[in-house]
Amino acid sequence: MSNGAAFPVAEIGWRGAVRIIRSLFPPIDLFEDIADPADWPLILAAEQKTNPRLMETIGNLDLVPPERRVSGYGASYLMAPFTHASPDRPSRFSGGGYGVLYAGNAFEVALFETVHHHARFMAATREPPGWTSQFREIVLDVSARLHDLRAEDVTASPLLDQQDYSASQALGSGLRTAGSDGVVYPSVRYAGGECVGLFYPDCASGPVQGRHLDYHWNGSRVDFYRDLGSGEVYRIV
Repeated sequence: MSNGAAFPVAEIGWRGAVRIIRSLFPPIDLFEDIADPADWPLILAAEQKTNPRLMETIGNLDLVPPERRVSGYGASYLMAPFTHASPDRPSRFSGGGYGVLYAGNAFEVALFETVHHHARFMAATREPPGWTSQFREIVLDVSARLHDLRAEDVTASPLLDQQDYSASQALGSGLRTAGSDGVVYPSVRYAGGECVGLFYPDCASGPVQGRHLDYHWNGSRVDFYRDLGSGEVYRIV
């Protein structure tokens, strides 16, 4: 199962897929520039002479093959999940040794996925109730041939376990090693929703910033989110 032989490959073409990220992560100038990604190592070598902390912002470029790097407007949102991969931040399809870009096929899917993870963080750090970290919605298009897990039972499959990612991380590692571009799978946080986990930044395109949001933590769960543009508050049920 770890090499994906049991799963078909599907052509995924989603327009308006949604990813929600913490607002504290700003755009990265190098990725947003029109420079050819092949020239990035030379540019970095020159800029590091005056900004030795530059690599903390950019991350590890070596984690993305040169031919799969992307640049231009919005490219930070596609590159950063891969250059900032870390064993300290494992995810469903990665133990942290490589990056995965996750997105939902609708806003509600991305919202419920991030609300879950934010609530776990707030509980683990014993944060007091209140309006907490701000987030930004990223709208993008997905075009890739992905291994299709949508036939899996979200209530029974170990690959879609609510808490234990060991089986899905093994699958992700095997798929990536075998040359897969990623997976498409049913959301385990929002019934009927679908998610993608992309192994390379060029599997998505056209990222634009959407709404700014913040989440309300009541001490045990995230119960509201607020659209900071309109000021409207919505209950999460």
